[in-house]
Amino acid sequence: MKRKTIVVEIDEQGNSSLDLQGFEGKGCAEAAKDFRGDDSVKVERNKREFYVPAHAVKPQQQEA
Repeated sequence: MKRKTIVVEIDEQGNSSLDLQGFEGKGCAEAAKDFRGDDSVKVERNKREFYVPAHAVKPQQQEA
């Protein structure tokens, strides 16, 4: 399982930035939304991982 990290930076003027690492696809947007709450967003930049489609999990067959 890939490790997920959320980095929040707040500068001296009170501006904050949110960096999500280890997230892919819509999971990233959902985590950001949950973390952000009702705050407004001035700039949003999606990383390459945002555009990765969710991986379909294939059931593994057990060998007899």
